[in-house]
Amino acid sequence: MRFYTRKRRTPTINIVSLIDILVILLIFFIATSTFKKAQPQLEIHLPDSKTATAAATAKTEPLVLRVKTADQITLDDKPVALASLAAALQAARAKAPARPVAMQADRQAPFGVVVQVLDALKSAGIKNIPAFTQPEPPPGKPGA
Repeated sequence: MRFYTRKRRTPTINIVSLIDILVILLIFFIATSTFKKAQPQLEIHLPDSKTATAAATAKTEPLVLRVKTADQITLDDKPVALASLAAALQAARAKAPARPVAMQADRQAPFGVVVQVLDALKSAGIKNIPAFTQPEPPPGKPGA
């Protein structure tokens, strides 16, 4: 007597639906991720200010001049010597004349160095330089 035996199907995986799910996950992660800017080379502790106001948002990102010490000055995240700062500023302004310049000076930066940087800015023909500060912490909370 012969019994009928069913042939077993080989298991298959529906690849199309897996690809759909993968694409949906990829779109979700791209849409919800945040992109960070490159971190500056110098760690600057900005001074506190009671009267500072928020700057108007500019169409272009400013050329940021960071001052920590006489040996640690960066212009747009590129190290610059204090002696050649005016020439570097003029070269940067020649590349992008409409790009504004802003300064970040560390709260521990020597005042003499800041004055020398301001002199270099003035000799490069740059006036009215905004300086970055941070809001003063509320009373009872430690400062940054």
